[in-house]
Amino acid sequence: MRWKELKTRLLAVGSTRLSGEPADQFIARSTAGPGAGGDGSVFFSIGRHRVRLALDPDSPVEIAHRGSGVADLFFEGILQNGRLEEPGYHCPGQAFITVTGSCVFNCTYCPVPHLKGQRKSIDEIVSMVQAVRHRISAIALTSGVLSTIEEEEAYVSDVVRHLTPFGLPIGVSIYPTEQTPDRLHALGVDEVKFNIETATPQLFAAMCPELDYDLIWGVLERSVQLFGRGRVFSNVIIGLGETDAEMERCIRRLTARGVIPVLRPLNPVAGASLMERPSAERLAAISAMHERALVAAGLDTRQALTMCTYCTGCDLVPGKDA
Repeated sequence: MRWKELKTRLLAVGSTRLSGEPADQFIARSTAGPGAGGDGSVFFSIGRHRVRLALDPDSPVEIAHRGSGVADLFFEGILQNGRLEEPGYHCPGQAFITVTGSCVFNCTYCPVPHLKGQRKSIDEIVSMVQAVRHRISAIALTSGVLSTIEEEEAYVSDVVRHLTPFGLPIGVSIYPTEQTPDRLHALGVDEVKFNIETATPQLFAAMCPELDYDLIWGVLERSVQLFGRGRVFSNVIIGLGETDAEMERCIRRLTARGVIPVLRPLNPVAGASLMERPSAERLAAISAMHERALVAAGLDTRQALTMCTYCTGCDLVPGKDA
Protein backbone atom coordinates (compact mmCIF):
# COMPACT_ATOMS: atom_id res chain seq x y z
CA MET A 1 0.00 0.00 0.00
CA ARG A 2 1.29 3.46 -0.89
CA TRP A 3 2.18 5.72 2.01
CA LYS A 4 -0.42 8.37 1.21
CA GLU A 5 -3.27 5.84 1.23
CA LEU A 6 -2.09 4.30 4.50
CA LYS A 7 -1.66 7.68 6.16
CA THR A 8 -5.09 8.84 5.01
CA ARG A 9 -6.70 5.80 6.59
CA LEU A 10 -4.70 6.23 9.78
CA LEU A 11 -5.63 9.93 10.08
CA ALA A 12 -9.30 9.01 9.70
CA VAL A 13 -8.87 6.93 12.89
CA GLY A 14 -6.45 9.33 14.55
CA SER A 15 -5.28 7.00 17.30
CA THR A 16 -3.34 3.84 18.13
CA ARG A 17 -2.81 1.30 20.88
CA LEU A 18 0.81 0.99 21.95
CA SER A 19 2.18 -2.39 22.94
CA GLY A 20 5.54 -4.12 23.30
CA GLU A 21 8.63 -2.66 24.92
CA PRO A 22 8.53 0.49 27.08
CA ALA A 23 8.32 3.56 24.85
CA ASP A 24 8.16 6.55 27.21
CA GLN A 25 10.92 8.43 25.37
CA PHE A 26 8.84 8.28 22.17
CA ILE A 27 5.60 9.68 23.63
CA ALA A 28 4.82 13.32 22.90
CA ARG A 29 2.30 15.32 24.90
CA SER A 30 0.45 18.35 23.61
CA THR A 31 -0.59 21.38 25.66
CA ALA A 32 -2.14 23.40 22.83
CA GLY A 33 -4.93 22.99 20.33
CA PRO A 34 -7.55 20.25 20.03
CA GLY A 35 -5.02 17.54 20.88
CA ALA A 36 -4.19 19.00 24.28
CA GLY A 37 -4.81 17.18 27.50
CA GLY A 38 -4.85 13.59 26.27
CA ASP A 39 -2.63 10.62 27.11
CA GLY A 40 -0.04 11.62 24.56
CA SER A 41 0.77 10.51 21.04
CA VAL A 42 3.47 8.80 19.03
CA PHE A 43 5.05 9.53 15.67
CA PHE A 44 5.30 6.44 13.46
CA SER A 45 7.60 6.84 10.47
CA ILE A 46 8.64 4.98 7.37
CA GLY A 47 11.68 6.59 5.80
CA ARG A 48 10.92 10.30 5.24
CA HIS A 49 7.22 9.89 5.99
CA ARG A 50 5.52 10.17 9.37
CA VAL A 51 2.11 10.17 11.01
CA ARG A 52 1.13 11.24 14.51
CA LEU A 53 -1.45 9.11 16.34
CA ALA A 54 -2.98 9.76 19.75
CA LEU A 55 -2.71 6.97 22.30
CA ASP A 56 -6.00 5.18 22.91
CA PRO A 57 -6.25 1.65 24.38
CA ASP A 58 -9.46 1.07 22.37
CA SER A 59 -8.03 2.09 18.99
CA PRO A 60 -8.35 -0.35 16.06
CA VAL A 61 -4.73 0.52 15.18
CA GLU A 62 -1.86 -1.12 17.07
CA ILE A 63 1.80 -0.19 17.14
CA ALA A 64 4.07 -2.80 18.69
CA HIS A 65 7.35 -1.36 19.91
CA ARG A 66 10.15 -3.90 19.48
CA GLY A 67 12.75 -1.75 21.28
CA SER A 68 15.09 1.12 20.37
CA GLY A 69 12.32 2.71 18.30
CA VAL A 70 11.82 -0.24 15.95
CA ALA A 71 8.09 -0.80 15.62
CA ASP A 72 5.41 -2.65 13.66
CA LEU A 73 2.03 -1.15 12.80
CA PHE A 74 -1.04 -3.39 12.50
CA PHE A 75 -4.23 -2.07 10.89
CA GLU A 76 -7.01 -3.71 8.87
CA GLY A 77 -4.88 -6.76 8.14
CA ILE A 78 -1.85 -4.67 7.18
CA LEU A 79 1.55 -5.16 8.81
CA GLN A 80 3.86 -2.22 8.23
CA ASN A 81 7.40 -2.08 9.58
CA GLY A 82 8.68 1.30 10.71
CA ARG A 83 10.01 3.31 13.61
CA LEU A 84 8.83 5.43 16.50
CA GLU A 85 10.49 8.83 16.38
CA GLU A 86 11.74 10.57 19.48
CA PRO A 87 10.24 14.07 19.65
CA GLY A 88 12.24 17.19 20.34
CA TYR A 89 9.30 18.85 22.04
CA HIS A 90 5.84 17.95 20.73
CA CYS A 91 7.20 16.65 17.41
CA PRO A 92 10.39 15.20 15.89
CA GLY A 93 13.08 17.56 14.67
CA GLN A 94 11.70 20.66 16.37
CA ALA A 95 11.30 22.28 19.73
CA PHE A 96 7.61 23.05 19.19
CA ILE A 97 6.75 24.75 22.46
CA THR A 98 3.48 26.02 23.90
CA VAL A 99 4.31 29.26 25.71
CA THR A 100 0.99 29.66 27.56
CA GLY A 101 -1.07 26.52 28.16
CA SER A 102 -4.32 28.32 28.96
CA CYS A 103 -6.67 30.59 27.05
CA VAL A 104 -9.31 33.20 27.87
CA PHE A 105 -11.23 32.37 24.68
CA ASN A 106 -13.55 29.40 24.31
CA CYS A 107 -13.48 28.00 20.80
CA THR A 108 -15.91 25.10 20.62
CA TYR A 109 -13.45 22.45 19.37
CA CYS A 110 -10.58 23.32 21.76
CA PRO A 111 -10.02 21.84 25.27
CA VAL A 112 -7.26 24.29 26.28
CA PRO A 113 -9.50 26.75 28.22
CA HIS A 114 -10.63 23.89 30.46
CA LEU A 115 -7.12 22.59 31.18
CA LYS A 116 -5.90 25.73 32.96
CA GLY A 117 -2.31 25.13 31.95
CA GLN A 118 0.55 27.34 33.07
CA ARG A 119 2.68 29.90 31.26
CA LYS A 120 6.30 28.84 30.82
CA SER A 121 8.98 31.25 31.96
CA ILE A 122 11.53 32.45 29.44
CA ASP A 123 14.32 30.68 31.33
CA GLU A 124 12.31 27.44 31.22
CA ILE A 125 11.78 27.74 27.47
CA VAL A 126 15.46 28.47 26.81
CA SER A 127 16.41 25.44 28.93
CA MET A 128 13.97 23.25 27.00
CA VAL A 129 15.56 24.23 23.68
CA GLN A 130 19.05 23.71 25.09
CA ALA A 131 18.10 20.21 26.24
CA VAL A 132 17.12 19.06 22.73
CA ARG A 133 19.42 21.27 20.63
CA HIS A 134 21.38 18.24 19.45
CA ARG A 135 18.35 16.68 17.75
CA ILE A 136 16.38 19.62 16.35
CA SER A 137 16.65 21.80 13.27
CA ALA A 138 13.92 24.34 14.07
CA ILE A 139 12.05 26.12 16.85
CA ALA A 140 8.29 26.68 16.77
CA LEU A 141 6.21 28.62 19.27
CA THR A 142 2.49 28.57 19.83
CA SER A 143 0.43 29.94 22.68
CA GLY A 144 -2.94 30.39 24.25
CA VAL A 145 -3.94 33.78 25.64
CA LEU A 146 -3.30 34.29 29.34
CA SER A 147 -4.96 37.69 29.68
CA THR A 148 -5.10 39.76 26.49
CA ILE A 149 -4.00 39.24 22.90
CA GLU A 150 -1.68 42.23 23.13
CA GLU A 151 0.01 41.02 26.33
CA GLU A 152 0.47 37.53 24.86
CA GLU A 153 2.09 38.90 21.73
CA ALA A 154 4.48 40.99 23.82
CA TYR A 155 5.47 37.99 25.94
CA VAL A 156 5.98 35.67 22.95
CA SER A 157 8.04 38.39 21.28
CA ASP A 158 10.29 38.45 24.34
CA VAL A 159 10.63 34.68 24.11
CA VAL A 160 11.70 35.01 20.47
CA ARG A 161 14.41 37.50 21.44
CA HIS A 162 15.88 34.97 23.87
CA LEU A 163 15.76 32.11 21.33
CA THR A 164 17.33 33.95 18.40
CA PRO A 165 20.91 33.19 19.59
CA PHE A 166 20.34 29.47 18.91
CA GLY A 167 20.63 30.31 15.20
CA LEU A 168 17.71 28.06 14.20
CA PRO A 169 14.71 28.91 12.02
CA ILE A 170 11.84 30.15 14.20
CA GLY A 171 8.14 29.82 13.42
CA VAL A 172 5.41 31.49 15.48
CA SER A 173 1.68 30.77 15.67
CA ILE A 174 -0.34 33.01 18.00
CA TYR A 175 -3.63 34.85 17.86
CA PRO A 176 -2.64 38.16 16.23
CA THR A 177 -3.23 41.86 16.45
CA GLU A 178 -3.01 43.93 13.26
CA GLN A 179 0.62 44.72 14.08
CA THR A 180 1.75 41.18 14.93
CA PRO A 181 3.22 40.35 11.48
CA ASP A 182 5.32 43.54 11.45
CA ARG A 183 6.60 42.98 14.97
CA LEU A 184 7.50 39.34 14.44
CA HIS A 185 9.17 40.11 11.13
CA ALA A 186 11.26 42.82 12.79
CA LEU A 187 12.41 40.23 15.35
CA GLY A 188 13.72 37.94 12.59
CA VAL A 189 11.02 35.26 12.79
CA ASP A 190 11.19 33.06 9.68
CA GLU A 191 7.60 31.83 9.32
CA VAL A 192 4.19 32.55 10.84
CA LYS A 193 0.90 30.70 11.14
CA PHE A 194 -2.34 32.55 11.85
CA ASN A 195 -5.35 30.27 11.90
CA ILE A 196 -8.70 30.92 10.28
CA GLU A 197 -9.72 27.49 11.65
CA THR A 198 -12.97 27.10 9.67
CA ALA A 199 -13.84 27.05 5.99
CA THR A 200 -16.56 29.71 6.25
CA PRO A 201 -17.17 32.88 8.27
CA GLN A 202 -20.48 31.44 9.47
CA LEU A 203 -18.75 28.42 11.00
CA PHE A 204 -16.08 30.66 12.51
CA ALA A 205 -18.75 32.80 14.18
CA ALA A 206 -20.33 29.65 15.62
CA MET A 207 -17.08 28.02 16.74
CA CYS A 208 -15.05 31.06 17.82
CA PRO A 209 -17.62 33.75 18.66
CA GLU A 210 -15.13 35.87 20.61
CA LEU A 211 -12.60 36.17 17.77
CA ASP A 212 -12.41 38.19 14.54
CA TYR A 213 -12.42 36.25 11.26
CA ASP A 214 -11.81 39.27 9.01
CA LEU A 215 -8.90 40.43 11.16
CA ILE A 216 -7.12 37.11 10.63
CA TRP A 217 -7.52 37.35 6.84
CA GLY A 218 -6.05 40.85 6.89
CA VAL A 219 -3.15 39.67 9.04
CA LEU A 220 -2.48 36.77 6.66
CA GLU A 221 -2.30 39.13 3.68
CA ARG A 222 0.08 41.47 5.51
CA SER A 223 2.20 38.48 6.56
CA VAL A 224 2.71 37.38 2.95
CA GLN A 225 3.90 40.89 2.09
CA LEU A 226 6.51 40.66 4.84
CA PHE A 227 7.55 37.00 5.01
CA GLY A 228 6.90 36.02 1.40
CA ARG A 229 4.71 33.50 -0.37
CA GLY A 230 4.98 30.03 1.16
CA ARG A 231 6.28 31.33 4.50
CA VAL A 232 2.80 31.96 5.89
CA PHE A 233 0.41 29.19 7.01
CA SER A 234 -3.13 28.85 8.34
CA ASN A 235 -4.91 25.93 10.00
CA VAL A 236 -8.30 24.93 8.63
CA ILE A 237 -10.15 22.14 10.45
CA ILE A 238 -11.87 19.52 8.31
CA GLY A 239 -15.15 18.25 9.72
CA LEU A 240 -16.84 21.20 11.43
CA GLY A 241 -19.85 21.13 9.11
CA GLU A 242 -18.44 22.63 5.93
CA THR A 243 -19.17 21.18 2.49
CA ASP A 244 -16.39 20.07 0.15
CA ALA A 245 -17.18 23.04 -2.10
CA GLU A 246 -16.83 25.43 0.84
CA MET A 247 -13.54 23.84 1.80
CA GLU A 248 -12.21 24.14 -1.73
CA ARG A 249 -13.15 27.83 -1.91
CA CYS A 250 -11.34 28.43 1.37
CA ILE A 251 -8.24 26.55 0.20
CA ARG A 252 -8.19 28.52 -3.07
CA ARG A 253 -8.63 31.81 -1.25
CA LEU A 254 -5.63 31.04 0.94
CA THR A 255 -3.33 29.75 -1.79
CA ALA A 256 -4.20 32.63 -4.14
CA ARG A 257 -2.82 34.95 -1.45
CA GLY A 258 0.38 32.95 -1.03
CA VAL A 259 -0.72 31.21 2.19
CA ILE A 260 -0.19 27.46 2.60
CA PRO A 261 -3.28 25.85 4.20
CA VAL A 262 -2.72 23.34 7.00
CA LEU A 263 -5.74 21.05 6.71
CA ARG A 264 -6.33 19.36 10.06
CA PRO A 265 -8.83 16.51 10.57
CA LEU A 266 -11.24 17.32 13.40
CA ASN A 267 -10.34 15.85 16.78
CA PRO A 268 -13.75 15.39 18.47
CA VAL A 269 -13.06 16.90 21.88
CA ALA A 270 -14.45 19.68 24.08
CA GLY A 271 -17.63 21.12 22.56
CA ALA A 272 -17.08 19.11 19.39
CA SER A 273 -17.02 15.77 21.20
CA LEU A 274 -20.23 14.55 19.53
CA MET A 275 -18.95 15.31 16.04
CA GLU A 276 -17.13 12.72 13.90
CA ARG A 277 -13.66 12.69 12.41
CA PRO A 278 -13.76 13.00 8.62
CA SER A 279 -13.61 9.74 6.69
CA ALA A 280 -10.57 8.54 4.79
CA GLU A 281 -12.47 9.09 1.54
CA ARG A 282 -13.18 12.72 2.41
CA LEU A 283 -9.62 13.36 3.54
CA ALA A 284 -8.34 11.95 0.25
CA ALA A 285 -10.72 14.09 -1.80
CA ILE A 286 -9.78 17.27 0.06
CA SER A 287 -6.08 16.44 -0.19
CA ALA A 288 -6.48 16.27 -3.97
CA MET A 289 -8.14 19.73 -3.92
CA HIS A 290 -5.31 20.98 -1.74
CA GLU A 291 -2.64 19.67 -4.10
CA ARG A 292 -4.25 21.23 -7.17
CA ALA A 293 -4.56 24.59 -5.45
CA LEU A 294 -0.94 24.58 -4.28
CA VAL A 295 0.32 23.72 -7.76
CA ALA A 296 -1.84 26.42 -9.36
CA ALA A 297 -0.47 28.99 -6.92
CA GLY A 298 3.15 27.85 -7.27
CA LEU A 299 3.47 26.99 -3.57
CA ASP A 300 5.81 24.21 -2.42
CA THR A 301 5.31 22.63 1.01
CA ARG A 302 8.79 21.12 0.82
CA GLN A 303 10.27 24.57 1.43
CA ALA A 304 8.71 24.88 4.90
CA LEU A 305 11.28 25.41 7.65
CA THR A 306 9.16 25.14 10.80
CA MET A 307 5.84 24.18 12.41
CA CYS A 308 3.21 21.78 11.05
CA THR A 309 4.00 21.73 7.34
CA TYR A 310 7.64 20.98 8.13
CA CYS A 311 6.63 18.15 10.49
CA THR A 312 3.71 16.60 8.48
CA GLY A 313 2.68 14.31 11.36
CA CYS A 314 -0.92 15.44 11.88
CA ASP A 315 -1.99 16.21 8.31
CA LEU A 316 -1.77 15.10 4.72
CA VAL A 317 0.78 17.44 3.14
CA PRO A 318 0.80 17.53 -0.67
CA GLY A 319 4.35 17.50 -1.98
CA LYS A 320 5.57 15.57 1.07
CA ASP A 321 3.07 12.73 1.46
CA ALA A 322 3.04 10.57 -1.65
